Amino acid sequence: MNVHPSDFLTIALLVLLEGLLSADNALVLAMLVLGLPRQDQKKSLRYGIAGAFAFRIIAVTLAIHLIRVAWIKLIGAAYLMYLAYQHFFAAGGTEARREVKPARPWLGLSAFWATVVKVELTDIVFAVDSILVAVAMSPKIWVVITGGLLGIVTMRMVIGKLLSLVRRYPALVDGAFIIIAWVGLKLLLEFLRAEGVIEFEVNKWFSFALIVAIFLLSYVYARRSGAVSDDEDQAEAFLMRERAEKR
Repeated sequence: MNVHPSDFLTIALLVLLEGLLSADNALVLAMLVLGLPRQDQKKSLRYGIAGAFAFRIIAVTLAIHLIRVAWIKLIGAAYLMYLAYQHFFAAGGTEARREVKPARPWLGLSAFWATVVKVELTDIVFAVDSILVAVAMSPKIWVVITGGLLGIVTMRMVIGKLLSLVRRYPALVDGAFIIIAWVGLKLLLEFLRAEGVIEFEVNKWFSFALIVAIFLLSYVYARRSGAVSDDEDQAEAFLMRERAEKR
């Protein structure tokens, strides 16, 4: 294997880029697993890491074909905008919106495995851009795969911090879903551009800056609204009560 010191610098840059390009991904995944019991949240993300690793390795070797799968972004856009619509228009009043909604069974799967599948599918949608950027930075497959996998691990660490923040400051949930709506719109615009419908291109740094700004404003608002007790037993009791009422 041909190894040069510059390869390790490229890997470090790929990890940094993965973190920057995946800021929106981390937030969406945090929202997806938040409805699981506390002990299952990290477990679902661990399964998600395994799937993300496998997808990255396969996708990097087939990167040249990823340019042709613009329809993945269309599906991702529709799903994320649906999540935002459900949150703001189908969840009830302000208090109801900010309550943690327990994960539900889906497609015949239990709530836990349904969440794992959603995490995997979300990873696939968001991985396309970062893989294409990585392949453009280095022709060496081992460099691209190493940078991508380390980036995934870093992103999962960020998700843990986001989960803690959202549990402590429920008002952050609204800001998170505003970001999710923006990400869905961005994916839709990218799909339309790939199909030649529009010429407008969403600048990635603008998108990242907008996400950071929305999150910071939401955080300031959430802090002013006040924190809630992050007692694990209370959270679990709430989720169990929710499930019992829906049976």
